[in-house]
Amino acid sequence: MEKLKALIKKVCTREVISYIIFGVLTTLVNIVAYNLLSKLCHLEENVSQWIAIFLSVIFAFFTNRKWVFQSGAKTSKEKFAEFYKFMFARGVSMLIQAGGFFLLFNIMHVNDSISNILMNGIIIIINYFFSKFFAFKKKKPTVQENDNK
Repeated sequence: MEKLKALIKKVCTREVISYIIFGVLTTLVNIVAYNLLSKLCHLEENVSQWIAIFLSVIFAFFTNRKWVFQSGAKTSKEKFAEFYKFMFARGVSMLIQAGGFFLLFNIMHVNDSISNILMNGIIIIINYFFSKFFAFKKKKPTVQENDNK
């Protein structure tokens, strides 16, 4: 029981809870955008999916940077590097998401909405690790920075 409590305490951090909240909101942005585009605007499903992914990635960058990982980037160069790394990682996950959607919807004939929701769930997990360990990775303070504290 103590091991379970320790695991829950380790996993249920402010960062993880914030990521879940903003991950759900990002997913909602994706799902709403997808449905508006595919159902109301009658765009082809795969095109709707690409646009929805793009809109949700932009939303995710700003929320992750500010509220989830609380970026310490101060200079324009540092902020651009974060943006570049985030977009690169999301580009990779976007290909995974679009490929997974294509596989589920076009090859396996899973309902388009179910395919979209399934891929969003998988991508939330993948993107957490991309963001935490790549895009918003905290740099270790130098000896000089530690001495100034």
